[in-house]
Amino acid sequence: MTTLNTPIADEDVRPLLLDVSGITLTVTSEQYYKLNTNNQDLRLELTATGQLLFKPLFVCGIALISSDLMMQVHQWNKQAKLGTVLGSSMGYDLLAIGGGIMNPDLTWIAKPRTEAMSGDEFCPVAPDFVLEYSPPDRLAAWQQRMVEYQRLKTPLGLLINIWDKQVEIYRPGQEVEVVEAPSSIDCGDVMPGLILDLNEVW
Repeated sequence: MTTLNTPIADEDVRPLLLDVSGITLTVTSEQYYKLNTNNQDLRLELTATGQLLFKPLFVCGIALISSDLMMQVHQWNKQAKLGTVLGSSMGYDLLAIGGGIMNPDLTWIAKPRTEAMSGDEFCPVAPDFVLEYSPPDRLAAWQQRMVEYQRLKTPLGLLINIWDKQVEIYRPGQEVEVVEAPSSIDCGDVMPGLILDLNEVW
């Protein structure tokens, strides 16, 4: 029998990458927190049933649109001073209210609910406004995400489907409204005075 005693040089060690597409990964909340802490370059989410989700990074087209819409919401909020605007780096821990751990693309939380936010924790309250961008091949999965926000009583949710030139509007207790290539969306029922200009989206 031959025994290998030669040490492996550090440069010979490579990370093992697994393709987990089509596979359901289930973890506990404690395992999720550890995974998230050790893999902060990934956008990891956890569903209410414990399914681990990997949220893809933006492609150029969505990144440019995201930047524009973020700026519009931020400028409105700077004047209105009614809450807090948060981007895709924010995590929401909604396990305590029957949800999951989510990482929306753009959110807004009204005062005084922002007082529940802590500097060293995920946000424990559902956002008042959420905007998501659907990848071209995962529309059904992103629609399910929006239904989850709707179930958690987020007053207004927008799903932007760039490739089909549609915006889906989600409100609690209402049917989903689908709008074809709108030039704008009036968010005033939740965010007074905000009309999102979508002319650059299409």
